[in-house]
Amino acid sequence: MASVDSDIPTTERGLPQALKILVAGGFGAGKTTLVGSVSEITPLSTEEIMTEASLGVDDLKGVEAKTTTTVALDFGRITINPELVLYLFGTPGQQRFWFMWDELATGTLGVVVLADTRRLDTCFSAVDFFERRGIPFVVAVNRFEGAADYTRDEVREALDVGSDVPIVPADARQRDSGKEVLLTLVEHVIRRRSPISTG
Repeated sequence: MASVDSDIPTTERGLPQALKILVAGGFGAGKTTLVGSVSEITPLSTEEIMTEASLGVDDLKGVEAKTTTTVALDFGRITINPELVLYLFGTPGQQRFWFMWDELATGTLGVVVLADTRRLDTCFSAVDFFERRGIPFVVAVNRFEGAADYTRDEVREALDVGSDVPIVPADARQRDSGKEVLLTLVEHVIRRRSPISTG
């Protein structure tokens, strides 16, 4: 995927027609589910059955029923309108695969960080990673059954993110919800790229 600074054709709003978007977050936060629910093509998934090799390595606290895990990336595509296509790359969430994030982040315009409020600490590393690199991101609070319902302000305070970072509720299983998250991200990127008005 080309960098956003290359000569990709752009829309009249100045955004490339083909945008690379990452879906990141903690282990078991719903990244594969989100990519799969919004993709208009059959998504590429590198989900594998978890084996005994992950025991003591992957933290299953709060997701004890999880039996598969992403070992490389997820990939999908969604056409927002005739001028805008998003290519979605879901990152692996386990710490042992974080070395791949640098490569996946190359050429990325923005990121959806999925947060699981049952285990909010699992997305701290993703927030920190993209903040340090200056890559725009939104936090999508994935609703899980039985999870406490926190306000946007409570999530913002817990993650210690700025007031400019959108915090949006999400259901990774629902296509319309996923599309809303992606549109929020695109709008956030546009605001970040637009010159600040001095008048």
